[in-house]
Amino acid sequence: MKFEVTILGSSSATPVFNRNPSAQLLNCNEKFYLIDCGEGTQQQLTKYNFKAARIDYIFISHLHGDHYFGLIGLLSSLHLNGRIKPMQIFAPKPLLEILEIQFKYSDTKLRYQLDFFPIEANESQQIFENGDLIVKTIILNHRIPTTGFSFEQKQRQRKLIKEKTDEIPMAYYTALKKGIDVELPNGEILKSEDYTTPAEPPRSYAYCSDTMFDERYFATIKDCDTLYHEATFMHDLLDRANETHHTTALQAGEIAKIIGAKKLLIGHFSSRYKTLQMLLEEAQSVFENTELAIEGRTFQL
Repeated sequence: MKFEVTILGSSSATPVFNRNPSAQLLNCNEKFYLIDCGEGTQQQLTKYNFKAARIDYIFISHLHGDHYFGLIGLLSSLHLNGRIKPMQIFAPKPLLEILEIQFKYSDTKLRYQLDFFPIEANESQQIFENGDLIVKTIILNHRIPTTGFSFEQKQRQRKLIKEKTDEIPMAYYTALKKGIDVELPNGEILKSEDYTTPAEPPRSYAYCSDTMFDERYFATIKDCDTLYHEATFMHDLLDRANETHHTTALQAGEIAKIIGAKKLLIGHFSSRYKTLQMLLEEAQSVFENTELAIEGRTFQL
């Protein structure tokens, strides 16, 4: 099953040096989930050959503009392009008022339904579930209420071994894939393990947008397969990071090591950095399996 994320924006605060503000597109089994929606997100979708119409779920971490200023434009374009299926938005409650004011004064009546689900930043909770994923909030420590998001795959069923199941009635397939042994009318037992192989273990992706180093959210992201964590500054600007409630690249590496992540992606880079290699090297000094979350890159999770 496909489980991957494409980076649409990796800059903090403002677009600069060919880096757009925060936005990512998660593809899970060909269902698309937009994570944050900074300025220019719909242009980034076009640039990297994604159809915005395929997005059915949007998750907004907090109400600093670099994480949602692209949302009104995206929703408006979907309206103009004839979307009729509902869009689900998971975001801080005040965002609904912001959207309603925008649509009111532009006299826009969307052709499609907005299903808005307010999220709270006081305790971690499950906010979404379908046949593929469970999504939970991560309570971060930023200047305003902020949540990250944990995307956890559900366990898939076992896989049939085609060569062995060709002569077995299809009526038994469902039970075998669920790991249930089947008894035939003649008394013969078909063991699930003989006719199927184990499914791949479920994977998880934790998105930590804007936050300072705070051990209180570590338990929520423990042992995740891939961790995206902001790394706004180099560690020589630790005082500035603390002042603005952000994280350094070194701290991001330390967090990945502490929580037992398998891979770390760093992003949300300050506009002061024209090149990013030194941030990468700083994070890798404590967590080797670190990569830069830069525009256009798709990561298998």
